[in-house]
Amino acid sequence: MGTAQPTGGALREPPRQLSRSRVTRNRSNLTVAGRALRELAFCAIGGALGLSVLAATAALPALGMLAALLAGGGLPPRGTGGAHQPAHAGGAVSAFGVAFLVVLLALLVLVPWGARRFATVHRGLVARLLGERIAAPPPPRRGRGPVRWLAATIRDAPGWRAAAYLVVKLPVAVAELYAVFLAVVGLANLTYPFWWRAFRNHPPGVRLSPVPALTPFGALPVATLAGTFVAFAAGAAMVLASPWLARAASSADRWLIRGMLGPGKLAQRVADLEQARALAVDDSAALLRRLERDLHDGAQVRLATLAMNLGMAKEKLGEDGGVPDPAAVRELLDAAHRGAKDALAELRSLARGIHPAVLDNGLADALATLAAGSAIPVDLRVSIPARPTAAIETIAYFCAAELLANAAKHSSATRIEVQVTGHEDTLLLEVGDNGSGGADPARGSGLAGLAQRAAVVDGRLSIASPPGGPTRISVRLPLRA
Repeated sequence: MGTAQPTGGALREPPRQLSRSRVTRNRSNLTVAGRALRELAFCAIGGALGLSVLAATAALPALGMLAALLAGGGLPPRGTGGAHQPAHAGGAVSAFGVAFLVVLLALLVLVPWGARRFATVHRGLVARLLGERIAAPPPPRRGRGPVRWLAATIRDAPGWRAAAYLVVKLPVAVAELYAVFLAVVGLANLTYPFWWRAFRNHPPGVRLSPVPALTPFGALPVATLAGTFVAFAAGAAMVLASPWLARAASSADRWLIRGMLGPGKLAQRVADLEQARALAVDDSAALLRRLERDLHDGAQVRLATLAMNLGMAKEKLGEDGGVPDPAAVRELLDAAHRGAKDALAELRSLARGIHPAVLDNGLADALATLAAGSAIPVDLRVSIPARPTAAIETIAYFCAAELLANAAKHSSATRIEVQVTGHEDTLLLEVGDNGSGGADPARGSGLAGLAQRAAVVDGRLSIASPPGGPTRISVRLPLRA
């Protein structure tokens, strides 16, 4: 008897799913490997820069000694005595005072000035290698003249914070360089079994010294081929441990950079408020332009057409009460009636765009209406202990509407989850889907506009959408605006 063969479609479908998951897994592995390499590169450069501060610190005593020699007229001559010794003693005291003043002035001027330059380099490294952009503090306000320049440099608070960062970073720099040491030396230890026979092919009677293999616990003497496999195992452990240490050290360094090399809390707050004010002005201007355009191109045209139809119907009616062409009058009145209904619908749509009437019953009912009209099934959960202000409800509603529309257009998802919770003074809107992921604000999907809309009320938008999905977008807003 013959055996029934499965259909071709049943045979091809599982490999296609397997191929897609394999591609996603390969992309994820490449992403992790690239991130580990970038963190190791950051540790190598940042650690070297951190320890280079020690060289600059060692230069200050040398500068003081040079100033003392110049102030004292060079080294005192040998062989002098008697009455000349007090003069040399007084010169030594004056030279010491000059050297102290020079070192002090260098500390007060060069330290904040140079630390700012180091801070710029570190912020650039974080942005280029770790993908986090940290805003620079505002430059010091220096007046004209050397005295004002010196005074502004000495009072430069961000410069002194940068100097404190360079001091605090020293142990972190040691950890960063240690991670690089583990990676480089570990890779070298992995090569021992491969080159051992090529370079250790001496005659049987010759005894060679062991080759040292560096490990975290000291040098490991390798004298035999079996010992090379011990070095290989140590190298493998070092290579595997180096990314974890690099991530811990780079995370600590990034935390320090974020707290000490960025703008101060007050300056950052002022900058955020200025940006929020600018965004609010731009948003209101854009809203007014959109309303003017919609009224001019929509409702105004319909009302003008309505007036023309009514005018022509009036002419058709005549002056003496007789109706020469009732069918034409009836057709004009029908057109005017349709135009009036279309204009009314247009005005209702504009009013809904300004403030949806469904929000009068609360954000939960408004989101339920959005979920019911979504093309993709939506799992909605709302838990808000206190009702937000009207402005916050409006922003949250429009953010949810835009995110649902984006998911329907771009994600190829089969399920959407919308969760709204309130914690103390914060409203958190989370929209997730099981689609293809890859959401990027730079690709024109409306996410940049949502971030600006949230920033107007001092909120923020965060995106987690790796290639292959899933996507989860969070909008954090204050309950009171």
